[in-house]
Amino acid sequence: MHLADLVVQDAEVVDGSGGPSYRADVAVKDGRITQVVREAAAAGCQRPAGTRTLDAEGLVLAPGFVDMHSHSDLALLTDPDHSAKLAQGVTLEVLGQDGLSYAPVDDRTLAEVRQAVAGWNGPGDDVDVTWRSVGEYLDRLDRGFGGEGMAVNAAYLVPQGTVRMLATGWENRPPTAAELDRMRELVAAGLREGAVGMSSGLTYPPGMYADRGELVELCRVVAEFGGYYCPHHRSYGAGALDAYREVIDIARQAGCALHLAHATLNFAENQGRSGELLALLDEALDDGCDLTLDTYPYTPGATTLAALLPGWASEGGPEATLARLRDDGTADRIRHDLEVTGSDGCHGVPVEWRTVEISGVVDPSLGDRVGRTVADLADGSGTSAWETARGLLLADGLGTTILQHVGHEENVRALMRHRAHTGGSDGILHGAKPHPRAYGTFPRYLGTYVRELGVLTLEECVAHLTGRAAARLGLTDRGLVREGYRADLVLFDPATVAEGATFAVPRTPPAGIPYVLVDGRLAVEDGHRTGVLAGRTVRSRG
Repeated sequence: MHLADLVVQDAEVVDGSGGPSYRADVAVKDGRITQVVREAAAAGCQRPAGTRTLDAEGLVLAPGFVDMHSHSDLALLTDPDHSAKLAQGVTLEVLGQDGLSYAPVDDRTLAEVRQAVAGWNGPGDDVDVTWRSVGEYLDRLDRGFGGEGMAVNAAYLVPQGTVRMLATGWENRPPTAAELDRMRELVAAGLREGAVGMSSGLTYPPGMYADRGELVELCRVVAEFGGYYCPHHRSYGAGALDAYREVIDIARQAGCALHLAHATLNFAENQGRSGELLALLDEALDDGCDLTLDTYPYTPGATTLAALLPGWASEGGPEATLARLRDDGTADRIRHDLEVTGSDGCHGVPVEWRTVEISGVVDPSLGDRVGRTVADLADGSGTSAWETARGLLLADGLGTTILQHVGHEENVRALMRHRAHTGGSDGILHGAKPHPRAYGTFPRYLGTYVRELGVLTLEECVAHLTGRAAARLGLTDRGLVREGYRADLVLFDPATVAEGATFAVPRTPPAGIPYVLVDGRLAVEDGHRTGVLAGRTVRSRG
């Protein structure tokens, strides 16, 4: 008999399929699940043997969780510990979100991307960016730290905004035929090199300048490679349902699979309207649209302060935006769009500064602003809220991150029940007080929404966070507890699992998740990070 590397004994297996749980021993060898023996002890049959056994009495064994919406694009290269995700049981993250990331780039756009997403990932000057293509970036992730790899596995989406930046710069206009051809070629190259799809940030410049026809053309390329389109659509506020209809129509016209990023309905305009969105999604699914979505189990959103600005104010890139903010006349036009009209960057809703809380800054000297709303800062300084926000944008080089307290609990619960739902943290790890979803999304699903509220059964929830997500990524050997599958696994206590992260203390680790395996190796043991770096990129067969 060949000894397994590890045998997990007497676990309650929730296998990621959505089916009933069962008691079993699970054996792991060379990074794969080699045996799943049900009710081994009770049946009196020969139990799997291993060089090490782990007593899982009282624990649930599940596939490792898949974070379908992650912003760890640089963190995986700078933080070998990466307990923010590993401690939650996450074993795979999908990067390249919201249309802005670090590949493909050239010398010009690399500097622009770094500045544009400094609020998400920090300035990035601690990373030696030697790559330019998607394939080179994925190779760099695989090398990780000292050639050993990274903390978790990672998949990548070609970011449409970055592609547009390469082809047309930051201009708000349709591309020329030659520019559109170049965008098609860049998307195809990224998919050929291993990306699993394409993302868009349709409230973030320059991706927001793309019209429907341009997006259809790029999605046709994605469809050719069997990938999926993942849009952050044009509005989660006023016009949200029309924004959902637009991306569904784009996917239909292109024949492309669709995954809706951080699907939700926010702002006062959308309170209690989840039923309308669910009806729209069900109609599309019933009509044959290949559609999934992800959500995080919280009401506030998180983004950058600069993201609220109207699209016209961001045309030309970050330096042009800063120049407009310095000009009093132009700045007043921006204020009017924000406070009166409702800018496209703020989802067509006039901004309520009391809902906008500063969560992080790039300049450490501005740290005393963190944790306070723009309105509160303005009250304390005797200036208007707009002038307070304007001054912070200028002082922090557009790098300020915010929480936006505009969500509705009933919408959150309704969407997580949907048959196409998966889990995504949308976790921003940068900043003094980031959104706790970066550290708490997956245990919060299991503790709050399964055990305490009963919104989902345990089997349903695990399927959403594992098997369903792996299926969207086209993975045939991950996401389930099955013989022959990769041994990315998590063991948690269903009676105690809970998020520790709060809005006041967002980097607190969760409870009740003592073991996490990545590629069959214990990355978390007895609740502590082991230092194992077994993660690798998960690439399409493009």
